[in-house]
Amino acid sequence: MRLSKPLLQLPICFDAELLAAEVNALPPAAWMPHPHGYVGNEAVPLVSVGGGMNDAIDGAMAATEHLERCPYIKAVMRELGGVWGRSRLMGLASGSQVPPHVDINYYWRTHLRIHIPVVTNPGVSFNVAGESVHMAAGECWVFDSFAWHDVQNQGAERRIHLVLDTVGGERLWDLVEAASTSSEQAPRLWTVGQRSQSGPLAFEQLNVPDVMSPWEIRQHLEFILDGAPAHHLLDRVEKRLDRFAVAWHAAWARFGTSDEGLPEYAAILDRIRADLQAMGGQQILLRNRVKLGVALEALIFRTALGGAAAPAPARPASAVA
Repeated sequence: MRLSKPLLQLPICFDAELLAAEVNALPPAAWMPHPHGYVGNEAVPLVSVGGGMNDAIDGAMAATEHLERCPYIKAVMRELGGVWGRSRLMGLASGSQVPPHVDINYYWRTHLRIHIPVVTNPGVSFNVAGESVHMAAGECWVFDSFAWHDVQNQGAERRIHLVLDTVGGERLWDLVEAASTSSEQAPRLWTVGQRSQSGPLAFEQLNVPDVMSPWEIRQHLEFILDGAPAHHLLDRVEKRLDRFAVAWHAAWARFGTSDEGLPEYAAILDRIRADLQAMGGQQILLRNRVKLGVALEALIFRTALGGAAAPAPARPASAVA
């Protein structure tokens, strides 16, 4: 997924008072501390694995009890039209921050993150790739999570955003395209009384491949290498990665997703890791200052055989904004 610029405001906004009323009605026990222990960061799970109180990002998703208490939030999600992955209300205390990080794992390569401010103040800034914005309550934003980003709350009030993760949908990408191509215009306010999308919300049931297809492998390689600047090792690395993709395709043609092929796939991964290490290609820095080897591990190697979509070793890496 590529956006036309690091921060993009969608041409739609929502009733911040209705959002805040639903959020304020949730019990204090709904709020969970951040899994990495970031001070001042907490969240209410709305869509999670199995609908439970967890922060997992791989597995069948379902609505939590807290989302079921929020009919307006559900209407907002229905209007945006995504297939929903992990989604939360995310709080950031006064004087706290989301530290600078870049999201390089498989989950974030395949998902778009939507931010809708519910409660905010003028001291809150969202910073991506050197660009900084204050997102007003009710606005709807997306951003490039493969770029370095952080959030600062220098105001006196806690910030709360509705944060929705999705692989997308035609309706949502119509909004993204409109935001990318239209001139500066005020977003239209959507209200419950307007015509809206009907039917139940759609939740992810599959978000990690059993065996990554060769076509997905090549797509991720193209994405990663597009972010690599000139380097004396880059030509050799690109040729070796192309050979890796060819070997994977050959194994796929023979085994597909059958368990019978797992030893062959694992051997292919072992060889590419060893060869990149030997030639020093893993140390090439991408334009976002992430090492090529770290990006390859996070986006492809560790998930190619159904591995958990966990953050890569370099921290900070997981999306917390």
